[in-house]
This record gives sequence, C-alpha cells and structure tokens, in this order.
Amino acid sequence: MEEKKTKVKIKNVAQSPQKLRLIVDLIRGESADKALDILKLTNKKGSSIIIKALKSAIANATDLFSAQDTDLVISHVSVDGAPTLKRYRFTSKGRSSRILKRRSHINLELTVK
Repeated sequence: MEEKKTKVKIKNVAQSPQKLRLIVDLIRGESADKALDILKLTNKKGSSIIIKALKSAIANATDLFSAQDTDLVISHVSVDGAPTLKRYRFTSKGRSSRILKRRSHINLELTVK
C-alpha cells in the first residue's frame, strides 16, 4: 500500500536559512500536534512562518486523507537557500560595502501513521 504523504513548499522566505534551520531542528520527526506546541513556545521570528507551513500541510492532509492531527508525523523537513538579494551601503573613506539579504525555501512533508 502506498504511503499517504502531503508536501508543502514555501519559497522566498525573508529570513536566512541558518536561522530557520535552528527552528526546524526542534520539530524534525515529531507528530504534527506536538510540533505545533513546540513552535508556539519558540521565541524566534521564523517560528511563525513554519507554523503557517505546518498548518497548511495539516489542512491538506485532513482534506485529502481525512486524517486527524494526532495521526500525522513530520517525515521530512528541510530549509534550502534561495537567491540572495545583494544591496550596497556606503561606508567610511568613500568606500561601499555589500549587504547580503539571504532568503530561504522551506520543504515540509507529513506522513499519515
């Protein structure tokens, strides 16, 4: 029998991959309802973005497979780098320095137990 999976991809999140990976490592392998509880108590900017992605994946799974939140497990979650925005800022002695505004792609996959 084929496994029931739902995938969510969120592209061009305005936060660096390094900061989002810290949050994603907390919920990897957890059940969906436990992961939501962990994310709600996490005091980071990116946790709200990942909460939205997780709620979207839960809604997809309940719509497609009529599964409960307690039956869903995070089987795969990763944060990849997106194209970086390059900006310039003037510095001392007539020079300019480069500012790299890093962005991320979030890949989330839920599996029904």
